Amino acid sequence: MKKLKLFLIGILLSSSFAMFAQQTAKGIVKEKTSGDPLPGVSIIVKGTQKGAETDFNGNFNLPNVKKGDVLLFRYLGYASKEVTITSNFNLVVELEESSQQLDEIVVVGYGTTTVKDATGSVESITAKEFTKGNIVTPENLLSGRVAGVNITTSGAPGSGSQIRIRGGSSLNASNDPLVVIDGLPLSGVDLNSINPNDIESFSVLKDASATSIYGSRGANGVIIITTKKGRTEYTLDYDVQVGFGEIKNRVSVFNGDEFRNLVNTRRPSDAGLLGTANTNWQDEIFQKSVATQHNLTARGQIFGFLPTRLSVNFSEIEGNLLTSQFDRSNISVSMNPSFFDDHLKVSLNYNRAFVDNRSADSGQVNSALRYDPTQPVYDPTSPFGGFYQHINRTPGGILVENGTRNPVAALLQNNNNSNRFRQFGNLKLDYKLHFLPEVTATVSAGFDKSKEEGSFFSPLNSPANYTDLFVGGEGSFINEFENENFNAYLTYVNTFNKLKTDVMVGYDYQSFNSSGNSTGNIRNPNDQGATSYVNTPVVLVGFLARANLTFSEKYLLTLNYRRDGTSRFGPQNRWGNFGGAAFAWRMSDENFLKENEVISELKLRASYGVNGQQDGIAGDLYLDRYRFGNQNSQYIFGGNPIQSTIPSERSSLKWENTATIELGIDYGLFDNRISGSINAFQKNSTDLLSDAPVADASNFTNRVLQNIGDLQVNGLEFTLNADVVKTQELDWNINFNATYIDREIKELALGQDITTGGIAGGTGNFIQLYSEGFAPNSFFVYKQLYDTAGKPIEGAYADLNGDGIINTDDRYLKENPQADLALGFQSNFNYKNFDLTFNLRAQIGNYVYNNVNSSLAQYDLLQDNAVLGNVPTSVLDTNFQRTSDVILSDIYLENASFLRMDNITLGYTFDRPIKKFASNSIRLWAGMQNVFILTNYSGLDPEVFNGIDNTIYPRPRTFLVGANIKF
Repeated sequence: MKKLKLFLIGILLSSSFAMFAQQTAKGIVKEKTSGDPLPGVSIIVKGTQKGAETDFNGNFNLPNVKKGDVLLFRYLGYASKEVTITSNFNLVVELEESSQQLDEIVVVGYGTTTVKDATGSVESITAKEFTKGNIVTPENLLSGRVAGVNITTSGAPGSGSQIRIRGGSSLNASNDPLVVIDGLPLSGVDLNSINPNDIESFSVLKDASATSIYGSRGANGVIIITTKKGRTEYTLDYDVQVGFGEIKNRVSVFNGDEFRNLVNTRRPSDAGLLGTANTNWQDEIFQKSVATQHNLTARGQIFGFLPTRLSVNFSEIEGNLLTSQFDRSNISVSMNPSFFDDHLKVSLNYNRAFVDNRSADSGQVNSALRYDPTQPVYDPTSPFGGFYQHINRTPGGILVENGTRNPVAALLQNNNNSNRFRQFGNLKLDYKLHFLPEVTATVSAGFDKSKEEGSFFSPLNSPANYTDLFVGGEGSFINEFENENFNAYLTYVNTFNKLKTDVMVGYDYQSFNSSGNSTGNIRNPNDQGATSYVNTPVVLVGFLARANLTFSEKYLLTLNYRRDGTSRFGPQNRWGNFGGAAFAWRMSDENFLKENEVISELKLRASYGVNGQQDGIAGDLYLDRYRFGNQNSQYIFGGNPIQSTIPSERSSLKWENTATIELGIDYGLFDNRISGSINAFQKNSTDLLSDAPVADASNFTNRVLQNIGDLQVNGLEFTLNADVVKTQELDWNINFNATYIDREIKELALGQDITTGGIAGGTGNFIQLYSEGFAPNSFFVYKQLYDTAGKPIEGAYADLNGDGIINTDDRYLKENPQADLALGFQSNFNYKNFDLTFNLRAQIGNYVYNNVNSSLAQYDLLQDNAVLGNVPTSVLDTNFQRTSDVILSDIYLENASFLRMDNITLGYTFDRPIKKFASNSIRLWAGMQNVFILTNYSGLDPEVFNGIDNTIYPRPRTFLVGANIKF
């Protein structure tokens, strides 16, 4: 009996031990909608530091787990999920996609954080939030999506963009943000050779605490691009789109009949120069375009251990200006294996791009406005390729009259081609030390190399005078560029009771080299001939450190420091120290808000930091440089004539510094159905780089690039994301953002104004000014006077200084190109298998100087040198006669506020149309780009570069159709 009792007690004890024994939890994590495995999902035992991560098949193993433990699953772009361990340790976990989650991973400089733990002003945009439409270059995926980010792109196919974050921080140096792709900092905004389909996400770093880790290059903000990676699961995607573009708007000029009447009335003596045709030259130089893009992507594991992604892209983009064409072919490879139980992670990315570009001279848009509408495009008797030209047949030969030449001929008879080969990539190794798993060592090496070969050619039957020394043009050029980067850093992550630490120290090295050559115009006997250049190499070196401290998951502190050196400056100014600090308080985790049914997230942020700026200037300005004088400037040395040399200007340059202070609020309401942020910031840039006057006899020129002043930028940003409706069948979410920016120059060298903003119409005219107390590029104009009927009086301006003389002292500063308020709105609507997306953008308070009207809309220009020339019909409103009398009038300064619908897209997805495959879908869609624009601006388009409209390449309206096929 006693033995039986001992036996039963043993069984009970064994059962108890088994019940409380720790086991291994394992399973798979899938995406709820598609059922696809999710790699890289973070799994943590809640309340501990124990955790794991899913492999590329979505599988995971987490040892030492007991019944009752709660596992927290987190993944970028998906709602976090908690699973309590019961008797089942084999789990199948499904995560649901979410538009805004606090645990989303955000890529920052040299590491990552989460939305919840971010202390600075950082915004992450993932693929599902990208701007849709006719996207040829990656930056347009962000257009209108991020508060404080303004992107301006011309209508030329494959053209680059001007990107400004919070208005920029400089005057004459670069205002471009630093762009980092997969850890490799690029030189400038060089993105048109990158396939947008390869982009996984953008992180936009805006405040100094976030950007100061990039030190001397962070003053204008940072855009971090992460590309798509490999997986072990095999998938195949094919995306195709076709676009049909057309430029609808025209500058209003006189047609043939109107022009004949105008000339007969105003210049009857020139009536004999009129023709009989009715030619709309704008219609002749613009064409309807067809653009196609093909993307083929394969993912899967090769050799049994190597998760890989291979992507191929072919884009053929026809421009809407005759002869313009942009063709691009891309191939990218990404491999992401891990070794030693995920202690060593390898990321290899390699991209190749081939870009063929035939550029059309956009200046011919201006020629189309000027050319005589009574003349035909073609003339069968013309010796110039059958194109009509204004000619005079003389005994000595055919003389081409002085004046504007046939714009159609100018486009079709000139071939400007360039072929660019670019390759870039990087190798990144992350090793979590076996003997000290809290420490991760990261090493990354990357490169970006390109070679561009171009040529220009115009035939022997191009227009020429019989007195010309040569006919047409022919030549070629080569440009090469190389960017190499190496960085290494150590990261230490650990938790001490309630204090979580994340510390990083590192080193960064980068070099830039460029060279090239040109033949010049080999048909021109007076051309300087072949030339070559090798730019002074630029080297950047940085030592960096960051500490993230979190106490009780509620109080967060981030400290950044970077010491940078650049070869651009002399030894005395070569090194600079930059840094920042940010504090955040997660109020919503305090007891007095924790159970609040309305406020689900509330975080207060404050930051301060200092960044530098040294881009946009040459690498040798601090050196003593000399140039040769002309051939007649010689001296005799040892009986031999020696050509003289002239010293170039010297610049003792140093860093531009930008200090930013910011206060921010991140909010979430109703279980984060509504979320967003509010930011208020002030940027103070000092030692601004600008080409400014110097005192007489103090240098070898009267203007030199120097550190000359201070600029202040004040701004407010507001962002709102809302899940308006979210049910099983209907999902509608919106994004709205608003940005207010005010820029003011606080100080310039010697208090002197600096002229800028050159314009067409006359010689040496400018229309903008840098002046203390005003915004950069403020317009510098005369105040127009009007008669009692409200008509402008030609050449009559207000005597603002009251001295009885109208001169430059009476010009005044009025408005500037920067919008006071920029707005963006995106709507994503999904019902069952239907999806509808559109984007709106607006700018309010921006002004544009209409240089088309100011330089062309005067009656004197009916005479185009020796021929007749057309003028805009706006001359009827002013009756102005001479350009020189009116070109600086404020009558040409217009409010260019606008509301634009960038795109609208409607799609339908067929789930598993091919039953043979377990997982496949086909999405068919149609859309329109540049849908409409509402504005009072009289020109073609109010969205111009730097506020001066001199007929930019117009933006077409494009109709799109496409398909997304997935297996």
